[in-house]
Amino acid sequence: VQLQASGGGLVQAGGSLRLSCAASGRTFSTYVMGWFRQAPGKEREFVATISRSGSLTSYADSVKGRFTISRDNARNTGYLQMNSLKPEDTAVYYCAARAGSSWYTKREDYSYWGQGTLVTVSS
Repeated sequence: VQLQASGGGLVQAGGSLRLSCAASGRTFSTYVMGWFRQAPGKEREFVATISRSGSLTSYADSVKGRFTISRDNARNTGYLQMNSLKPEDTAVYYCAARAGSSWYTKREDYSYWGQGTLVTVSS
């Protein structure tokens, strides 16, 4: 499966952005999806994950209550709605996918990665 992340940009603290992850090549509904982010000089870290059907989700503590992961299997697209953004959310955001059930929170669990989209939150 090929993944294309989009929707990043510059936003003020407290603002919102919605990231999209368009999938092609294989049936999107057979893949668990995740979002990760990497800030300058830091390791890539887990943000959120969603099961194949969308019924199960999990979030990093740092984004819980502010971010929402979702997916539209009919459109082969996943989303990350980000509200109440903070400067510390500034990073390149990556979507990822893997075959399997339930959800996964480790970077090494994922087989397929998008190219990343930059989110910059100004104070």
